[in-house]
Amino acid sequence: MGLFSSQRDGLTYEWQFIPSCAKWPLGPADPKMCHISGANSYNPPDSVPPQKVPAIRAALRPIPMLIFGSRWLQLPLYVGLIVAQGVYVVLFLKELWHLFNHAFDFSEQQIMLAVLGLIDVVMISNLLVMVIVGGYETFVSRLNLQGHPDEPEWLSHVNASVLKIKLAMAIIGISSIHLLRTFIEAGALASGKSNYTETGVMWQTIIHTVFILSAMGIAYVDRLSTIATEEAKRAVRH
Repeated sequence: MGLFSSQRDGLTYEWQFIPSCAKWPLGPADPKMCHISGANSYNPPDSVPPQKVPAIRAALRPIPMLIFGSRWLQLPLYVGLIVAQGVYVVLFLKELWHLFNHAFDFSEQQIMLAVLGLIDVVMISNLLVMVIVGGYETFVSRLNLQGHPDEPEWLSHVNASVLKIKLAMAIIGISSIHLLRTFIEAGALASGKSNYTETGVMWQTIIHTVFILSAMGIAYVDRLSTIATEEAKRAVRH
């Protein structure tokens, strides 16, 4: 058991350290014993927890400032992707209008292919949003969306590794839509009226499989790096 004191706001506070007792300040110049069982302790109502002092940022030297500021060169790239997304919106409306005009003329297979084309445009647009928002948040500057009702769920824990995995999954989804369209039209290969060949269908399937294996490899490497980081943190604590 030991008795320690400190001063704050013109008052003297004393601490009594007992292994089985809570370690609270006993109050201004009025130490009280706490039970050995640790059931009770004294916490003065007028004691105020210490406030966090904001850290003072040191000014960067010219060369580090230039290197760090070069991240803003990516801003025109993300603005260009926003323009590209606008183009995809125009393409979506064009395909939707085409489907609407031929709703009574198209066969079931043609309608299915048109709808898959619309889904393809939407998935590419989702990929653009993921790259624009996640890339800007990760590599350029914070968006400060904490607490915003429309904040994306995945943005709160996004980093370079998470972004790579999500992009890989989005690419696999887009590839799946293209492969499904190919399989639907592959039924006409025997009649020779299809726009695809057997070799083309085979290579498209192989490429899609490579996409899946690549995504699995990225996820596995990310898992290994996460495990290594957690083990390093545990080693530092102990």
